[in-house]
Amino acid sequence: VQLQASGGGLVQPGGSLRLSCAASGSVFGINRMGWYRQAPGKQRELVAHVTHGGNTHYADSVKSRFTIFRDSAKNTVFLQMNSLKPEDTAVYYCAVWSTRGDYWGQGTLVTVSS
Repeated sequence: VQLQASGGGLVQPGGSLRLSCAASGSVFGINRMGWYRQAPGKQRELVAHVTHGGNTHYADSVKSRFTIFRDSAKNTVFLQMNSLKPEDTAVYYCAVWSTRGDYWGQGTLVTVSS
């Protein structure tokens, strides 16, 4: 499975960004799709994931601000990030969990700064 993420960039506090991640290759058997992030000097943390059935999970720090959704037909997952804060600054990694294993994307940098 190959993952191609996009949508990162520089945004001011309070702004919005949308990340997307498209999976290709051996996509049969993908169950969950989601996002992790890693800020400088911190451990990688799970931001959100969505199952094939549409069930979602969010880290407490992003609840009510971020929304994850997927287009299963296109094997693509999105992360809509609103009301961004400086502490959201991190490299965001797309991830999928499938019957064939777990896969990670290359990461996209999100910087929240004025």
